[in-house]
Amino acid sequence: MQNDSLYERASERHFAGDLPRARQLYTQLLEADAAHAGAMFRLGVIGLQEGAPADAIGWLQRALAIEPGQRRYREALGQAYAMAARHAEAAQIYRGLLADDASSADLWCGLGAALQAQGALAEAVEAWRAALEREANRADAWNNLGNCLRLLGDSGEAQAAYRRALALQPGDVNALTNLGMLLQEAGQDEEALESLRAALAAAPETAVAMINLGVLLTRLERLDEALPLLERAVAIEPHMAHAAYNYGVALQARGRLREAEAQYRRALALDAAHAEAANNLGNVCRDLGDYAAAREAYETAIRARPDFVDAFNNAANLMRTLGSLDEAQALLRQALDLDPSRSATLNNLGNVLKDCGDLGEGIECFRRAVASEPGNLIAHSNLLYALSFQAEDTQVILDEARRWSARHEAPLGVQRTRAAVEPAAGRRLRIGYVSGDFREHCQALFMTPLFAHHDRTRFEIHAYSSVVRPDATTARLAAHVDEWHDVRTLSDAALADQIRADGIDILVDLTMHMSNGRPLLFARKPAPVQVAWLAYPGTTGIGAMDWRLTDPWLDPPAHDRHYSEKSWRLPHTFWCYDPLASEPEVNALPASSAGHVTFGSLNNPCKLTDTTLNLWARVFARLPAARLVLMAAEGEARRGLVQRLARAGIAPARVRFLPFRPRTDYLRSYHEVDLGLDTLPYNGHTTSLDALWMGVPVVTRIGPTVAGRAGLSQLANLGLTELAADSDEAFVETAVSLANDLPRLANLRATLRERMVHSPLMDGERFARGVEAAYDAMWRAAAQ
Repeated sequence: MQNDSLYERASERHFAGDLPRARQLYTQLLEADAAHAGAMFRLGVIGLQEGAPADAIGWLQRALAIEPGQRRYREALGQAYAMAARHAEAAQIYRGLLADDASSADLWCGLGAALQAQGALAEAVEAWRAALEREANRADAWNNLGNCLRLLGDSGEAQAAYRRALALQPGDVNALTNLGMLLQEAGQDEEALESLRAALAAAPETAVAMINLGVLLTRLERLDEALPLLERAVAIEPHMAHAAYNYGVALQARGRLREAEAQYRRALALDAAHAEAANNLGNVCRDLGDYAAAREAYETAIRARPDFVDAFNNAANLMRTLGSLDEAQALLRQALDLDPSRSATLNNLGNVLKDCGDLGEGIECFRRAVASEPGNLIAHSNLLYALSFQAEDTQVILDEARRWSARHEAPLGVQRTRAAVEPAAGRRLRIGYVSGDFREHCQALFMTPLFAHHDRTRFEIHAYSSVVRPDATTARLAAHVDEWHDVRTLSDAALADQIRADGIDILVDLTMHMSNGRPLLFARKPAPVQVAWLAYPGTTGIGAMDWRLTDPWLDPPAHDRHYSEKSWRLPHTFWCYDPLASEPEVNALPASSAGHVTFGSLNNPCKLTDTTLNLWARVFARLPAARLVLMAAEGEARRGLVQRLARAGIAPARVRFLPFRPRTDYLRSYHEVDLGLDTLPYNGHTTSLDALWMGVPVVTRIGPTVAGRAGLSQLANLGLTELAADSDEAFVETAVSLANDLPRLANLRATLRERMVHSPLMDGERFARGVEAAYDAMWRAAAQ
């Protein structure tokens, strides 16, 4: 009798919510009656109420040992197992209960939740459906059914389930969020936004709802809306790593790199294993120029997730930037071990192999990257560009360019709108230049004289810059234009809209299929007239590109069939060069004191094809005392080049290698070179002009492609066409003859710089007038 009274008092305190006093009384009762199963059950319930599933399980198991048939004890134990994430045991309990009575929707829901948590999705779907057959108005069951169906890939049925949940409970945050995420995955972005906005409206101070909406807005480049939401989420949940990470992503997309760095570091402080935050931190630090911090961040990402292929790729790209090609290649090989068909990895490996001089293997990697992911624009552009270094048949390049266009440009045809051709009378023509290299980069050597000499009374000059880290060269170029636009954070589509709004008449590409190019901007045809010039040597393949600038030496009329664009031949030269420095000065001929002639080629190793080395070997066979200076990174790239030189017949002992250097030191390298040997099928371009500026004449072999006729064009503009050979035999004879004529070499060395200064190659005024005459004629043709 006393025990019953004690049980009633304990129950009274329990139902009143006084859990500490209830626990005390239940425990007191068990001291008097150690087999009181009801008290054990109630203590188990208190464990569930207090979020202590281990305590609950212990008491419930003891209660069931005394009264094994008690249904409510078993139901509570199922709940306790679920709370403890012991889902298999929870499922076993629910199955047993349902075997006795399958009419309870609650039990089917319990089984569905346990199965879903284990990943037994198909079985979970059956359980949720069984629950809904018994109680069709349960919004939670419809929502969970939708989650299982979504994970099983049945998006249509999943969407229907979420909509049933919302019909029953229109403000259900979970169903609204899940429907929004499903619609986002299906590419129904506007509907997804509507659902996620509704979820936030239903729970306006919920950080998770803000994050979900903010992430989608960031992806859609609606950063003005995303950033305040994500900032607010971080303020509400300052200890949530996921909030800081996604805020960092939006800040990075806006170009606010220092703030993004702070958020990624915050996320990592909260969760040291947040691999995505570490990887993105590496990208931000790389863009800020803090390479040591970038490397550390990538290593952190890989430690946190050893199978993180993206982090391996980013680390490899950093090592490539730093010239550590062996390390870059090793990282990419590891990434391929993890995912052999990853297109991005194959593309990056292609770049590294190309830098190492393994052009054939690099091109094969680009082909594999495109085959693995046909939509990989960067890999396809890299393939097209790499073919310029290998192909001697222009048709090979044109065919690949047309394949590029069919795959990447053609789908944009529906987005292309023809810009109006406004009469030019009474106004300045608006010219827009597009590049990611308006910085300390070889492109500036050619942009500076044109920008500096443009007739701003007749032309309104706009520059669209995607430079990540502007520098003094950026500022110098910006001083020569009417409007400078920093567009690095704009997508191609958004930039196309801006260019149309700016009313650009003629849009000029300076990069195209090379690094940092924006070919899909031009594919969208944002300007009435579009022109390709400068960095990329061949056809773009883009139907929306109207013209390409060239010169009579690069492209005689018979070459017009090599291009998808119309060719406009400038009067003298494709290039107008400004070394942007007077130092270093030209030195005396090295051979005068060395006792032998030193040939040199400071081109990228990818230009040192077997064809080139075999041709050079014929020169060296005739000049046994001659030496050779080349530029190649230390490591496997250099070792491989030594082996190829030896196979061609040039003894390694005759070759000196230089590392890649800053520009002033690189130019000073020519102090030890007497005579340059050109490469083929891709001649030196900027490198040859640098050599000529430093007093080093270059013997060139004229090739069949535009890239292989650069030497001829440059030498013709210097009045030195006798150094341009139209056969292998003539190349050898020219090089040997000049090497054996030290007085002539010395005279060339002493006079080349002055010759350049007074040639079309450095006459910015004349060059600008020629380019402007081309623009005028192009505009008149468009207006007809």
